[in-house]
Amino acid sequence: MKQDILPAIRLTLVSLILVSVLYPLLIWGFAQFIGPAQGKAELVYHQGKAVGAALVGQNFSEDHYFWGRPSAVDYNAASSAGSNKGPSNPDYLVLVQSRIDSFLVHNPQVAKKDIPAELVTASGSGLDPDISPAVAKIQIARISKARGIPAQQLEQLVEQHTQQPLLGLFGPEKVNVLTLNIALDQLK
Repeated sequence: MKQDILPAIRLTLVSLILVSVLYPLLIWGFAQFIGPAQGKAELVYHQGKAVGAALVGQNFSEDHYFWGRPSAVDYNAASSAGSNKGPSNPDYLVLVQSRIDSFLVHNPQVAKKDIPAELVTASGSGLDPDISPAVAKIQIARISKARGIPAQQLEQLVEQHTQQPLLGLFGPEKVNVLTLNIALDQLK
């Protein structure tokens, strides 16, 4: 029995050191020396004032702004989490339906079947700062009407703020909602 316990204890200690010490140090080092902003929040400034972080979603619900993904945690970065409710949960279905109904009230020109899922479902973190270009474009008619800006000009703005996948391969095209709305405010 002794010959079985000692290797198990050694393996446990080695695993503990790898997972609890070495891996976190490796990730911390990567963030400090290779990662953007040295592992700190990438603050977004508007008129000299910090208005948010580039990687944390914010709630935009006015008709004259692009809306981001809903948040399962009400955009509280201190409690990042998904809802953990599946598509068979009746409470979740009611919540999604209310988001669909709200979107249709504010965007009457859009058919229910054309609403992208990311506009009515929260992301896994609950703080997704990005939307797809398709989600931005489906909102253009509403924003154009609310601001009196030609739809073509808004389409160009979305195109200018569309970020391509990393190395053209990894991840989808995306649009940061905060920086897009700041640029929208700067249009005259």
